[in-house]
Amino acid sequence: MKKNPLGRTGLMVSELCLGTMTFGSQTRTKEAHAQIDYALDSGINFIDTAEMYPVNPVSAETIGRTERIIGLWFEKSFRRSDVVLATKHSGAGLKHVRDGAGSSKQTVRLAVEGSLRRLKTDHVDLYQLHWPNRGSYHFRQNWHFAPHKQNRQEVLDNMAEVLEALQAEVARGTIRHFGLSNESAWGMAQWLKLAEAGSGPRAATIQNEYSLLCRLFDTDLAELCHHEEVGLLAYSPLAAGLLTGKYQGGSVPEASRMSLVPELGGRKTARVFDAIDDYIDVAFKHDLDPAQMALAWAKQRPFMASVIIGATTLEQLKGILGAAELTLEKPVLRDLDAVHHAHPMPY
Repeated sequence: MKKNPLGRTGLMVSELCLGTMTFGSQTRTKEAHAQIDYALDSGINFIDTAEMYPVNPVSAETIGRTERIIGLWFEKSFRRSDVVLATKHSGAGLKHVRDGAGSSKQTVRLAVEGSLRRLKTDHVDLYQLHWPNRGSYHFRQNWHFAPHKQNRQEVLDNMAEVLEALQAEVARGTIRHFGLSNESAWGMAQWLKLAEAGSGPRAATIQNEYSLLCRLFDTDLAELCHHEEVGLLAYSPLAAGLLTGKYQGGSVPEASRMSLVPELGGRKTARVFDAIDDYIDVAFKHDLDPAQMALAWAKQRPFMASVIIGATTLEQLKGILGAAELTLEKPVLRDLDAVHHAHPMPY
């Protein structure tokens, strides 16, 4: 499998990354371990998780379960050195983790040590902040995002404090590199500026939503990440399963994500299914599998470090991994752009 640079870290990661957010809820331990085995045997060397996982739903009883499942795999497989491991510090407002405290000097060490304990490892290769403390426009919060309510100096002071705490973890050897998630162009620019001034480690990556149906990254963030050599880790590249086509015609398969989260985090709208129909038509026109086409498109984007794929079953994972061998030609890309122009922001 092709590998890409992970920002300026010197690490090379597979262009597809195994996402794990269903491990411990929809995906039980045995199945999760089979997925990890299959992913590594298929050329994936990158696994992404978070201390708050699993999701669908997030609950106090399951917080940390995904990391524990991955830790058990490391313990029995002795393959920790084969994996570039990423996890995340939960953001402000998640009441089940540290009573909803945001990232700070106090929470970073607690969070890192908790993740290391559950993951049964002595270091994390990429440690990410799951959400900005100041809020975010992701997950459809862009409709109400209010940056004018932020206090600039408070935001910058908190960033500097967190970077100092992260630098202490780098010095301890518990984390190797630092990344962000659900960030904006302005936010990323400030993290980079503070790092260059010596406040702490430089952000190597940004993990934001990106798919044929969600292309907010294509403008300011794409420009910033190109010039600053920050790699995108794309989550929800299949738009929570919408781009597979399995929800067309009102279908809701048993045990699917829509059966658990009916609105798919705001992705289910009156306009989205027409857009999906048109994308599926492109796949049929070029004799492609719709899911593999969507993933191949994402991995070919010039700013992409790795596309995070997730599956509830091993059979689903096997199906979508065909995208690793697929390169979309110019006629397909032109047709996909035409659909995007017709349906620029369907949710």
